[in-house]
Amino acid sequence: MIATLAFTVFEVFAGFRAHSLALLSDAGHNFTDALALLLAAVGLYLQGKPADQVKTYGYQRAGVIAAFLNASTLILLSLVIFWEAASRFIHPVRVDDRTMLWVAVIAVVLNGTIMIGLNRGQKDDINIRAAFIHMLGDALGAAAIIVGAVIIRYSGWTYIDPILSIALGFLIIYTAWDIIRESLNILLEGLPRGLDLTNVTNAMSHVEGVLDVHDLHIWSLGPSTHALSSHVLIEDMPPSASDGILKRINEVLCEFGIHHTTIQFEHLPCLLSDSGCHIVSDAHSHHGHTH
Repeated sequence: MIATLAFTVFEVFAGFRAHSLALLSDAGHNFTDALALLLAAVGLYLQGKPADQVKTYGYQRAGVIAAFLNASTLILLSLVIFWEAASRFIHPVRVDDRTMLWVAVIAVVLNGTIMIGLNRGQKDDINIRAAFIHMLGDALGAAAIIVGAVIIRYSGWTYIDPILSIALGFLIIYTAWDIIRESLNILLEGLPRGLDLTNVTNAMSHVEGVLDVHDLHIWSLGPSTHALSSHVLIEDMPPSASDGILKRINEVLCEFGIHHTTIQFEHLPCLLSDSGCHIVSDAHSHHGHTH
């Protein structure tokens, strides 16, 4: 984060000196990179805190919120870049291609190094992946600036600078949108990515002793922790006899990466099994479970 902030200051100075909007746009992206790393660190710290009497699920979604904020700042940054690029088309400015080239080379090296450090953790954590994608977007943007500097050097076509800025803006939006979509899905308790509700239902239904599965809900507590609640119809039997069925269901769910489960056994079909799952938002309506 310190290295990124230091380079951001340097790139702002170089951007004004070279009159390059592309460098200034990249500096803005680098600043959000530093913010991304800070938010990722804070998110990782908070999601590692244990559950307590108030936060009974712990703080795992702190990392998801950090990822959402990271991606949102990228979208706002892109809008600023588009505005500035439009003004450059109206009022072209001569840029220093030599400064553009060397600053962009340094940016590629810096962001590539940070990406290597983040690579192992980004596969399983949306928070770290948000920071990683920030760095990837900036590294690709810097590479584009290198190409643009070479074009300006040999053709003198200054419009390449705002064109690169617009391309960077779209690249930023593209890299941020996936993070926004996934983080919102987690915050809204949607079905976790990679899971299919029908497949999970069928797998549970095929467990020996299970007659029917309904009122099934799957959501994410955090970036990689999934939870499930469901009604399961079985034969009328004492709780001690149903323990084997519960163990087999949990073994099946573990194969889907679901380790936090709440299973309600029933020996008579309930209304939900016939009418489907309907969650009513009316404050006077209650959907009660007995576990």
